[in-house]
Amino acid sequence: MKKMERYNLSAIMNKILLIDDDKSVYDTLCVLIYRMGCHAEWKSTLFDGLQAVSQGNYDVVLLDVQLPDGCGLDIVSKIQQAPSSPEVIIMTGFGELDGAEMAFNNGAWDYIQKTGSPQRIMLSLKRVLEYRKEKTQSRQTPVALNLEGLIGESRSLKACYDQLANAATGDANVLISGETGTGKEIFARAIHENSRRSHKSLVIVDCAALPETLVESLLFGHEKGVYTGADKARDGLISQADGGTLFLDEVGEMPLTIQKVFLRVLQERKYRPVGGRTECSSNFRLIAATNCDLDQMVARGEFRNDMLYRLRTINITLPPLRKRDNDAILLTTHYLPKICERLGIDNKGFSPCFTDNLKQYSWPGNIRELINVLETAISNAGPEPTLYSRHLPPNIRLSSIREVLKRTINAETWKETESSKNEISDSQLSTFKVFRKKASLKAEKKYLQMLLDDTQHNLEKALEISGLSRSRFYELLKHHELSL
Repeated sequence: MKKMERYNLSAIMNKILLIDDDKSVYDTLCVLIYRMGCHAEWKSTLFDGLQAVSQGNYDVVLLDVQLPDGCGLDIVSKIQQAPSSPEVIIMTGFGELDGAEMAFNNGAWDYIQKTGSPQRIMLSLKRVLEYRKEKTQSRQTPVALNLEGLIGESRSLKACYDQLANAATGDANVLISGETGTGKEIFARAIHENSRRSHKSLVIVDCAALPETLVESLLFGHEKGVYTGADKARDGLISQADGGTLFLDEVGEMPLTIQKVFLRVLQERKYRPVGGRTECSSNFRLIAATNCDLDQMVARGEFRNDMLYRLRTINITLPPLRKRDNDAILLTTHYLPKICERLGIDNKGFSPCFTDNLKQYSWPGNIRELINVLETAISNAGPEPTLYSRHLPPNIRLSSIREVLKRTINAETWKETESSKNEISDSQLSTFKVFRKKASLKAEKKYLQMLLDDTQHNLEKALEISGLSRSRFYELLKHHELSL
């Protein structure tokens, strides 16, 4: 009976995983962890640690930075994506500010130097376990979110969905950061639509398009006759957002003079129309978005520090499309029929070579660029029912060839180097100039072969992508014994 009780007790113990290549650290901490009533396990490499986390049910991972097979800071997010979503405490022998910043940006709970007292680690461990206990006890039934317009299943985007859900439950100010074209306005709409203010207006203010001479009038409204042309009093955008949400798009473009005035509006939710004698109130929820680094703007004196503090109560950073796994294909599947419907044409399919090109492109313009590329491809395809790589703009196809070439060259470099050692002796080594010429000729031939394959030996397409003249193209084909 006693054995059964002991077994049940261990089943509910908190499980701690220590990933550190120094077993003496584990031996020291293990005693303290067991005294806390927790169970401890040890792994000495990142590989073994990640395997253990993916298969086990751990509450906390104590993670060293310098390990035999890599840097612990690089796997913090992977650990948190494990089924039990453990918290991570970073332990390091050399405390560095950059390392601490990276750790916290990746979601670590704490960053501690191992050279200090072990009790410092245990105190952090105790606090994180208390946090997990309270989090579990207060966890509510998940609420179904309306994610209309938000397309993607990548891990990086799903993390943003969790932040969206958290933002939608309250009224705190939200700052959405991300590159141009990542969908910041769609995210702002989703927060509004899932909040208790969804029955009221979402008022959008494009700060980049506000004329500086009329900013106050547009935001705060004005009284009749306050300036030439003001034939009657008008409400401003802040008044229109009363009870709803005010969305400041590209907030980094807001003039400094207006930021100073807007600070009090954010704090008090009160404002004075231009020419007005009395203050008005507006119970709005603020969401702002920017593609700028506002911290750098503050350092340069281009943005107010106190303004940034008020905007960034909740901060959501949207990932660029190049870091969203296969979301480009999901977005293509979503937008392609919509574009066809808008153009009044039959829906088109797409081939594997088409999607291969999409996957290999870096998408500097993100979702906005993808939509434009799809429109171009549809136009190039004309009445053809299926989109192929040849329908894509030349820069997309050329980028795909570059990526394939890069991977091919990287894979073949080692093989060629090893075979060269067997083929020639040191006395037969050529000059660097001769070696470079040979390597260049090999790369030329490889490029031409891939160009012909990708264009299906279509001369006009090959010339368009390569930028070569007709005579130079034929000259290269003859030199490398290739045929069109």
